[in-house]
Amino acid sequence: MTGWGAVQTSQPPNLGGLYMGFFSFRQELAMDLGTANTIIISDDKIVVDEPSVVAMDRRTDKMIAVGEKAKMMYEKTHDNIRTVRPLRDGVIADFSACEQMMRGLIKMVHTGHHIFSPSLRMVIGVPSGSTEVELRAVRDSAEHADGRDVYLIFEPMAAAIGIGIDVEAPDGNMIVDIGGGSTEIAVISLGGIVSNNSIRTAGDDLTADIQEYMSRQHNVKVSERMAERIKINVGAALTDLGDEGPEDYVVHGPNRITALPMEVPVCYQEIAHCLDKTVAKIENAVLSALEHTPPELYADIVHNGIYLTGGGALLRGLDKRLTDKINIPFRVPEDPLHSVAKGAGIALKNVDRFSFLMR
Repeated sequence: MTGWGAVQTSQPPNLGGLYMGFFSFRQELAMDLGTANTIIISDDKIVVDEPSVVAMDRRTDKMIAVGEKAKMMYEKTHDNIRTVRPLRDGVIADFSACEQMMRGLIKMVHTGHHIFSPSLRMVIGVPSGSTEVELRAVRDSAEHADGRDVYLIFEPMAAAIGIGIDVEAPDGNMIVDIGGGSTEIAVISLGGIVSNNSIRTAGDDLTADIQEYMSRQHNVKVSERMAERIKINVGAALTDLGDEGPEDYVVHGPNRITALPMEVPVCYQEIAHCLDKTVAKIENAVLSALEHTPPELYADIVHNGIYLTGGGALLRGLDKRLTDKINIPFRVPEDPLHSVAKGAGIALKNVDRFSFLMR
């Protein structure tokens, strides 16, 4: 039978499956869950780049704000609001706050109105020195924030992929990823980390050094946010930057003893002095990782140079100081801040091929 008769004798269409297919969908996100900033990539675009801060109502423990809005409240709240940085030293310090922060940041990605939340496939960058407990904490936070299919990738591996290195090649490459809470140093070859050194010394320590220095040297109290601004404006790893040296930065704050207002100009040379000990710790960590590198890979690294990524790579003169100290060229790639997130985004497209991803 042809025409309408044929239609009547066939199976009716599966409207239930069509209905569910229409209202449910999968979204793929790559995340650099950092101590200082969290970056999310979707469809090859950076869709979220926000401070890793969440503001909570103390009475209900519900989230009030996340990201930049929460950072604007940081160190300015009254008793009913607490602002939290859920990550410290590169790992989760407050599980509940981290879950709420991730949920809030993921909501920024969703566009339009959907009856159901999307099913999320996620790749998240984690420190290479993370313990099993710390890895489980990241995975659990992601799953509680609606992640259905969660993969983890070590940050130096993600950074290497993000700056265009073929990590599966039989060639040695060294990455030094200086974040807010940890510095990740790794030698990568054949899709794996051959030797690594993860230290809890990074951008937050540089900020704390500046706070302590301003209090001791200039008798002025500065907040964490002000110390961060000093680091951005006049932070340096060398006392002689030549023509590239920034102009002095004027700091306003209360006198530590009298509480009277002060205005203190700060130059990059004195900040370089105050950051010296922390930068020296990073130098020693790099030397330690090189000590444990097989000779053939060491030769590759000397030839290829060492790559500096993360926010710490932007510290003025750091690449030159490390090059002079270690006698291997240090290179700062384009956009070092987003290298981990970009690498996680590439890994997201290759979850079936990259064996180094952790589930």
